[in-house]
Parts: sequence; C-alpha cells; structure tokens
Amino acid sequence: MTIRDDFLTTARIALDLLRHQQVADHWDKPSALPEFGVSGLAGHLGYQVLPLPSMTTAPVGDEPVVGLMEHYARSNWTDLEIDSELHTRIRAGGEKIAEEGHAALCGQFERVLAELEKTLPGLDNRPVRMPHWGPWAVPLDDYLVTRLMELVVHSDDLAVSVGADTPEFPRSVNETVIDLLTRLSLNRHKAIDIVRALSRKERAPRDITAF
Repeated sequence: MTIRDDFLTTARIALDLLRHQQVADHWDKPSALPEFGVSGLAGHLGYQVLPLPSMTTAPVGDEPVVGLMEHYARSNWTDLEIDSELHTRIRAGGEKIAEEGHAALCGQFERVLAELEKTLPGLDNRPVRMPHWGPWAVPLDDYLVTRLMELVVHSDDLAVSVGADTPEFPRSVNETVIDLLTRLSLNRHKAIDIVRALSRKERAPRDITAF
C-alpha cells in the first residue's frame, strides 16, 4: 500500500464515522475536546480532506520545500495554549465548514473524496502548502502523512465525543501514524522515557504525548 492508498482508505473510514447517526444526534453538543463542539470537530475532521483538490492544482510557489520533520520543527502549534489565536482560528474554521449541517458536510466530503480517488494516485509528488503554516511547502506525500495522523487522531476524538466506536484503521496506517507521533514525542520527552513506556510498564512514565 502506498501513502496515497492509505490516505484514501483512511478518509473513507473517517467519512463513514461522520455519517454515523450519533454524530448527527450530537451535532450541537460539546465534544471531548475543550472549546470544540461536535459540529466544529466534525468540520475539522473534514478539513483534513476538503482542501486537497485546490492544493494540488494550485501553481507551485517559490517558497522553500522542507521535509516532514522540518515542517513540524518550524510549526509552533504544538506549543500554543488552547486560547491562542491559532487554535481559536482552527476551531472557528471547523465550525464554518460545518455551518450548513451534518448532511451537507457529509455530502461535500463524499464529493471531494470521489474526486481524489480518481486524481490522487496519478499526481506527481509536488510541493503543497497551506498559507497559515508559514512560508514553506512540503512534498505531497509528506503532507498526506500529516493528514493521516490528523484523521486517525480526530476520528478517535469524534467517536469518543458521540459515544460511537472508534474506527479501526489498516495496520499500515497505524504504523505510519504511530511512527510520526513517536518522532514528535521525541521532541518533547527523553528518549529513555519513550523506550520505557513501550517496554517497561513498571518504569513507564505517565506522559509521552507528542503534543
């Protein structure tokens, strides 16, 4: 399986969760994430897929192209407080995407995903970027790794928020996501703490979260 196959499979699983009746029933209720409603969280989950067609058809810019971990090193969102301007904007963006309701979001997600299933496999590994990241781009396949992590993490957030079962993802998807989260965790914790968390329950630290 390629990263593109895994992305499309993961997006389809996330769409199935979005369509769940419990998501519709809890649409106007708080989510498991502080300051995030279920609708906004659903919109944020959709945002991991919806911008891709425009990103992959936009002209390639002249900004520097960096690798996956350099992208995260340049980003500061993992260090910001929940009430920061960036996180406030992220929550507002999710609500805006979801503002037309549950059915509309699911329909939009389905249409974009159907388009991507046709176009994504044949695309070059070209640079892509989001303006709010900063003045750099990443290769498309690296960007898809970041979206896999977001889709898996936020699918769990959404499922927990509405009392649904968290979806199961293919092993190759989980391996990619866990690899990324482990590397990000190394930026915040001592390596031995991560080793112990994975190998020695009697000495495992309480926290090895990546962000």
